[in-house]
Amino acid sequence: MSALMLYHDTYGCTGGAGASAPELVLLHGWGLHSVVWDPVVPALLEHFQITVIDLPGLGRSPMPAGDYDLDYVIAHVLRVAPARAVWLAWSLGGEVATAIAARHPERVAALSLVASNPCFVQRGDWPAAMPESVFRQFRDLFDEDRDGTLIRFLSLQCRGSARMKEDIRFLQEIMYLQGLPAPKALRAGLQLLGELDLRADFARAQQPLQAIIGASDYLVPAALGDALKRLRPDMDLAVIEGSGHAPFLAQPELFLQAFLDFAREHALC
Repeated sequence: MSALMLYHDTYGCTGGAGASAPELVLLHGWGLHSVVWDPVVPALLEHFQITVIDLPGLGRSPMPAGDYDLDYVIAHVLRVAPARAVWLAWSLGGEVATAIAARHPERVAALSLVASNPCFVQRGDWPAAMPESVFRQFRDLFDEDRDGTLIRFLSLQCRGSARMKEDIRFLQEIMYLQGLPAPKALRAGLQLLGELDLRADFARAQQPLQAIIGASDYLVPAALGDALKRLRPDMDLAVIEGSGHAPFLAQPELFLQAFLDFAREHALC
């Protein structure tokens, strides 16, 4: 494996548990980086020690050599993640975390997936996803105008949010805060979103499992909740009203309540 390591940082619990608090990993989605979690990190730190990780080529992470596929991302993420933790993962990061939970169960105590679809693009037997024609158009636009497509993607993520303007402004402010994303990482990330089908991993994962979905998400339809329940009937499902693709931005209080209720139910904090 390359000597280059992904950017990661760990923050100590500010609550009563202190250094004995459980570990929590935060994984971001396509085109962004771990700063996207900043609005909810202080509240989470009252209960957990937190490790944030920037995916390869995004944020402050370098681009290690190798084929940028799912195995590549998993290997580099696990290299810097705690030995065992609760994972809270958004969108593409949720797909990575789903695969880790199923294939490396010793590393994942529990998994909370935020606006994450194990099969992001529709298949004949999986309608609760983005239409293939819409995804293909988005991918083609990216090839023609990378920066413009990134900005458009921010708007799509915030569509349906009760505070859409504020959310877009925040994402615009942080998009290039840690430098330019590597074109290879963006292109490969889109390829992963278009090709991955992790429904078997999702169903096979044995850990406590939660899905948090925005009721008005343009990218991951709320109908996904019922489809996921059929794969894992015992999973916890929270649908956040007044939220699009980023419920931790649109409705941070409701998001935190849903996640912390799940964590307490399973004695995770």
